[in-house]
Amino acid sequence: MQTAAGLAALVALAYVLRAIVRFGLLKAASRLRNAPNATNWLRALLDDRVLTKAAQVVPSLVIQTGIVVVPHLPLMVSTVVRNVAIAVTVLQVARLLMAVLDGVLQRNEDRLQADQSTRSIKSYVQLGKLLITLVAGIVMVAVLIDRSPLILLSGLGAMSAVLMLVFKDTILSFTAGVQLSGNDMLRVGDWLQMDQVGADGAVVDMALNTVKIRNWDNTITTIPTWRLMSDSFKNWRGMSESGGRRIKRSLRIDTESIRFLSEAEIGELGRIQLLAPYLHSKMAEITAYNYDFSTQAPDMADEVVNLRQLTNIGTYRAYVNLYLRAHPKLRKDMTLMARMMEATAEGTPLEVYAFTDTTAWQEYEAIQGDIFDHLMAILPEFGLRAFQYPSGSDVKIALRQNEVRALDS
Repeated sequence: MQTAAGLAALVALAYVLRAIVRFGLLKAASRLRNAPNATNWLRALLDDRVLTKAAQVVPSLVIQTGIVVVPHLPLMVSTVVRNVAIAVTVLQVARLLMAVLDGVLQRNEDRLQADQSTRSIKSYVQLGKLLITLVAGIVMVAVLIDRSPLILLSGLGAMSAVLMLVFKDTILSFTAGVQLSGNDMLRVGDWLQMDQVGADGAVVDMALNTVKIRNWDNTITTIPTWRLMSDSFKNWRGMSESGGRRIKRSLRIDTESIRFLSEAEIGELGRIQLLAPYLHSKMAEITAYNYDFSTQAPDMADEVVNLRQLTNIGTYRAYVNLYLRAHPKLRKDMTLMARMMEATAEGTPLEVYAFTDTTAWQEYEAIQGDIFDHLMAILPEFGLRAFQYPSGSDVKIALRQNEVRALDS
């Protein structure tokens, strides 16, 4: 009877002390959180959930220390109850530490939303929880079987090969996560492109084992963290931070439309405001060269091939360069040019290489579209044509023309 009364009193005392400690912690924490000099980290650590977990440690502590004073309790029962109480204490301490890690992670995520340059610590928090769980499990089992934890650790050492096999991906992913974070290769919010796994979008989560990508079609691609170190990926953060996004697109010109310009055509093109200074200086240079050549070799001056002349493609290329430099939405402090590429079976490519003054996707596409709309529409002014393969209607027109010629003949 005295034993039952002693146990009941001990349990009642344990839970009364828990309520008192919880009330005291929450009251004191409320004052500390509202203090003017309280930091955000302190507010995160003094969260009500963390303090509630701390109060949960009290009952098991009271039972494991007070079980010895219960009258007429057999030694074996006292030992068992004490070991179970110690195991519960270890469990509650582990839960408290995990709650602290959750508070730290929440603070880090709040900073991520305010400042994208902050690095995510989610993988480190998850690794910390994993280590806490392993250590707490080993200590709890050792206490329950009344053996030293070192004995269990020595047994785990013999199973190290099996453990490394089981946790292979976790170990690889943690190592990759440390390298990604330490070298600042990837952050939450970065635009990541990894074609081999079909990922092209923003990084929304970086965990211990996985990295989640929200693709531009709103699908989610989950990549094992270790693959980011074993395979290559493209991070567009540098483009975003530079403030300029590259335009690199070619306009394919029909090679058959390339020719020399006549004097009348040069006069017509001279009315284009951007092109007039170029034509004036270029014609002066060509005239001076041709005059010198005619003086030195008058018998060869009648051959067109011996004299310098303006071509429609060269003049067009000069116009494109001038147009790009005058465009208000292109960066003048970055590479800005139009260049002629090697002619192929699909025409002669004229490539525009420039950077817009914005990285916003819609604005970038609008600027790029406006530029090429203008460049394609003005081709006929220079006597040029864009290259394209014959369509079905082109074939029909050619067949009809052949039929008409055959009938006429």
